[in-house]
Amino acid sequence: MSTEGATESRNTAAADDVAHLLVRCLRAEGVEYVFGIPGEENIRFVDALSGSGIRYILVRHEQAASFMAEIYGRLTGRAGVCSATLGPGAINLLLGTADATTNSAPLVALAAQGSLRRTHKESHQVIDLVSMFAPVTQWAARVECPDAVPEMTRKAFKIAQSERPGAVFLAVPEDIEAERPNGQPAPLQIDTVHADAPSLTQVARAVEVLTTARRPVVLAGHGAARARASDALVRFAERLDIPVATTFHGKGVFPDDHPNALGAVGFMRHDYGNFGFDTADVVICVGYEIQEFDPAKINPDGDKRIVHVHRFPSEVDVHYPVAVGIEGDLSQALDALAAALPEELTYDSGSTAKIRTLLDDELAYGRDNDAFPLVPQRVVSDVRTALDRHDIVLADTGAGKMWMSRLYPTYEPDTCLVSNGLSTMGFALPGAIAAKLARPDRRVLAMMGDGSFLMNSQELETAVREHIPLVVLVLVDEEYGLITWKMELELGRHSHTRFTNPDLVAYAESFGAHGYRVESADQLLPVLRRALDDEGVSVIACPVDYTENLRLTDRLGSLSGPF
Repeated sequence: MSTEGATESRNTAAADDVAHLLVRCLRAEGVEYVFGIPGEENIRFVDALSGSGIRYILVRHEQAASFMAEIYGRLTGRAGVCSATLGPGAINLLLGTADATTNSAPLVALAAQGSLRRTHKESHQVIDLVSMFAPVTQWAARVECPDAVPEMTRKAFKIAQSERPGAVFLAVPEDIEAERPNGQPAPLQIDTVHADAPSLTQVARAVEVLTTARRPVVLAGHGAARARASDALVRFAERLDIPVATTFHGKGVFPDDHPNALGAVGFMRHDYGNFGFDTADVVICVGYEIQEFDPAKINPDGDKRIVHVHRFPSEVDVHYPVAVGIEGDLSQALDALAAALPEELTYDSGSTAKIRTLLDDELAYGRDNDAFPLVPQRVVSDVRTALDRHDIVLADTGAGKMWMSRLYPTYEPDTCLVSNGLSTMGFALPGAIAAKLARPDRRVLAMMGDGSFLMNSQELETAVREHIPLVVLVLVDEEYGLITWKMELELGRHSHTRFTNPDLVAYAESFGAHGYRVESADQLLPVLRRALDDEGVSVIACPVDYTENLRLTDRLGSLSGPF
């Protein structure tokens, strides 16, 4: 047999194994990318991806792969896929997988496992991965026979992309990966499930609640962004002339430059937006999920009536007493509710104008503040000026996230991304890589504290190697500033939060990225613009003064409402 014939024979035989069948199933699900690191036990799967049309993004740490899959899923609505080998590789996927579940983002995590003949006993690198992933996923399972691959793959994506999206985990033993299924199994047909129209009976019950209300307020959450309900939300707010607040995850689903916008809630018990709930008697929660934001902060006495509008029922909470639940398509539900309410119905708009003024004044304070190191309000103002309305910023967990989440004006859904379910540090840089792949027409900025940046900074190499342009803005204060803030607020002192950094400009350049150092307040905006317009990878080191944190909490603590 010729060399060419032998190669063709091997490829044909390989195409019949489980690894190639799994890849065909992923292609049938519309998978564009797999984020991961190969291992000895899944070499056939990684090899099968070559030439499949699915782009394998080799990362430098499996945790980063899971964050990439999460953000890709969050932006597209299609499950992002991450892959690792068994044991330590799989364990490294756990954090981003849990983050996806708590942030309601669709994700499918794939990991190799030792062969079935040794998983029942103590064996090198073998642990019970399914039991480990089960508490942080919606489904976790192990492939135990080749013929099950099409069904299990379809089930994984169906569950991950369900009404309540989340993560799913599949373990593929190395001996199963190499086996050949019986017959010629094929990927299963995908049936798209569409949201039901809302129950007219429940709409009528909600009308009864709203016709007796005096000061209703809308709280829009992550589910409203996932459901693409922005237009319906604006129509609803304008029809009833009522204020709308969002959760941190819902930022942008109701544009912050709309006159009815209250901004985002999720910080302190009495940040500005929270005052909009003080005198409210009814809260219309649209796509809100309790893990996003503790309802005790807007309904401390549990006396406000709740109209819950979502694809699924709410969690039970003493501060979230649901008077009426409307389940179904969010846009249809809002339009049906607005149409059913009396035309002459009017409400007291409450403190919306005052709250908007307070937010605008704080942003203006930052815009005009030339102090160096920069105050965080100046950073927020300059980032907003540098980015277009549809560009994407990922604000990593820390003090910077709190300033961005409460103050950054956001106009479109999924353009200011935070982790607010698990509130994980280190997601923004790998997440920015996925965001640029999912939305190549948008400019992407990862905004990170120096603490979170060093947790996954190795992914700069991934971005440079894969030619994925993005900007990382590192807020430098050489401490875990949010923890310092919390300790000072509650203990009056802080400890064990300080650290040192490498030369971040030289560090970035060592990866082949551009490095910038901000040395005065007026340098940040032009440096941001230059870096965002570049086609490469850039890191901006920007010193920040977080003494503003305690000034903010003192100022908010001195406010009294209602106003």
